[in-house]
Amino acid sequence: MRRAANIAEWIQQQVTLASCRGLVVGLSGGLDSAVVARLCQIAMPSRVIAAMLPCHSDPRDERDANLVATHFGLPVVRIDLAPTYDVLVNDLKTMFLRIPEDQAAASEPSTDVKARLPLANIKPRLRMSALYFIANSLNYLIAGTGNRSELTIGYFTKYGDGAVDLLPLGRLLKSEVRELAADLDIPQSIIDKPPSAGLWPGQTDEDEMGFTYGDLERYLTDGPDAVAPALAMRIERLMRSTEHKRAQAIMPES
Repeated sequence: MRRAANIAEWIQQQVTLASCRGLVVGLSGGLDSAVVARLCQIAMPSRVIAAMLPCHSDPRDERDANLVATHFGLPVVRIDLAPTYDVLVNDLKTMFLRIPEDQAAASEPSTDVKARLPLANIKPRLRMSALYFIANSLNYLIAGTGNRSELTIGYFTKYGDGAVDLLPLGRLLKSEVRELAADLDIPQSIIDKPPSAGLWPGQTDEDEMGFTYGDLERYLTDGPDAVAPALAMRIERLMRSTEHKRAQAIMPES
């Protein structure tokens, strides 16, 4: 519990330094959000809001989010973003009718994962808009749920779930988050749940990444020689290609 207490104290310090009053957490039904919500509750017992923001989401995710909220007595707000998403997507699709044909060619539909991402990433970006409205209205900070494993390879949506005020789990590997979850009495069904960003039905983190969290952690803790050369190259390529997600927007030197 020492690690939990240290992180909770750090969270409290960040709220104080920012001259804010409390914290908002997007409660997705997954492990990371459950851990962050509980840490925030420890840090600011009466100044935490858990926001459930379904958007054509798996019903199980909302049930699991409710389980966590009930288990810890977290105050919850719920906003269904599906109608907003549907209107926006419809308008965006008609946009391609007005783009020059040679530029629109790249937008032709495809069945691969990469082709799904432009629409799928709208969901976390809508959620972040809602979270910042809540946070700005209450003078709260947004506690993000990214962990070291995901942050290192850019496995998050830029200006979506990556657009937060603080990252309590940012120094922890996924396995360390699971250990912390057990210390915090997170329900076992949440700990055992396959990690998923919930971007589309049946989506899981490891399927989309193309390797397991265990493989990634071996690379991060023991170095490139701890995994197969092809996997090391894939991880390093992801780290390079997603550097822009972890940095401020670039500017000319002069």
